[in-house]
Amino acid sequence: MAVLLAVFIPVLMLGVVLALGLYEDLVLPGTAPSAADDPGTAEAAEAAAGQADQ
Repeated sequence: MAVLLAVFIPVLMLGVVLALGLYEDLVLPGTAPSAADDPGTAEAAEAAAGQADQ
């Protein structure tokens, strides 16, 4: 009986953590990153150059 608990409790806890992660995504949806947050865009490069000039 103790072996069954030792095997199933971590699996159940993993399920709880994954379920909470999905719940968090549903309750707190992320916002789309702006162009300034993405360093690979031309707009971000121009914004960085404009800030460096100041």
